[in-house]
Amino acid sequence: MHYHIVLLPGDGIGPEVTAAGAQALEKAAQMHGFALHTETALIGGCAYDAAGHPLPPETLALCRTADAVLLGAVGGPQYDTLPAHLRPEAGALLPLRKELGLFANLRPARLFPALAAVSALRPEITAQGLDLLVVRELTGGIYFGQPKARSANGESATDTCTYSRTEIERILHTGFQAAQKRAKRLCSVDKANVLETSRLWRETAVKLAPQYPGVELSHMLVDNCAMQLVRDPRQFDVIVTENMFGDILSDEASMLTGSLGMLPSASLGSHSAAAAGGVFGLYEPVHGSAPDIAGKNAANPLAAILSAAMLLRHSLAQPAAADCVEKAVAQALHDGLRTADIAEAGTKALGTREMTEAVLQRMQAA
Repeated sequence: MHYHIVLLPGDGIGPEVTAAGAQALEKAAQMHGFALHTETALIGGCAYDAAGHPLPPETLALCRTADAVLLGAVGGPQYDTLPAHLRPEAGALLPLRKELGLFANLRPARLFPALAAVSALRPEITAQGLDLLVVRELTGGIYFGQPKARSANGESATDTCTYSRTEIERILHTGFQAAQKRAKRLCSVDKANVLETSRLWRETAVKLAPQYPGVELSHMLVDNCAMQLVRDPRQFDVIVTENMFGDILSDEASMLTGSLGMLPSASLGSHSAAAAGGVFGLYEPVHGSAPDIAGKNAANPLAAILSAAMLLRHSLAQPAAADCVEKAVAQALHDGLRTADIAEAGTKALGTREMTEAVLQRMQAA
């Protein structure tokens, strides 16, 4: 099998961690008997600097030809004063997801047992680890609803939250299917006591549930869910929710694992990857561009490497290769290897390149 992968390194630490993810993909390909053809394109601030827009047409066109896309990070303080449509986040990430039809964002929050000491939670909560998945709707809701406007005098503003039943059904199907492959528990999070869109959401979830008889469906209000993630995160298996709630809750869940540098993500579409038989997706670590440490060999590459593992699993349909990457990361952590963001006081921290090499070595030894 031959696969076409587009790399979008982006800004800040993006190029460093994307290189780490790409190395893991290449090593997996060598070990598991498939070939990769990779191409690199501009996105974010560096694209604005070079081409006048954070998402050049050439980048979008190239992504459309790929089996999967691996992205680093976008943004930096020098772009904060640009008009909204030219800022890296709003001008690149949101339209990229929309144009590629990436409606389902998967964010696993896994606390590796070796990192229990660096979690924000009490040791008695983290002692047995943590493994949950947030499934976030990505192309609807208040981020995209119309009208969206500022009044003529600038003293008021309007954002509109809109969802169709079709949009809700497709993300709920993704959540139910994810739960089928895990512990078979799906918690649908909404604000049905206040919002009409949430009442439609909950009604739709109830109607779909009989199609998944092996999955236990529950409902939770978003404010309660935010509290329960801190109080007892192990009660959750899969959380499915709308765009803005998912944005907030997935970031909260990520901090339970000790560092944003440990969290991968996948944004999936509805069509099959051309050569793979998997689902087309864009994969990226959830951390930002961290310009303060860019170019210093100080970034944690594990979120990007784990994003590469998700790419192997979901888009390339190579589960054995994905397992190999994930086990190598777990082994490196078990062996006490740490980057600065997850190192305990008094312990040595590895750089980006050194941690990447440690994972590659453990892949080879698997």
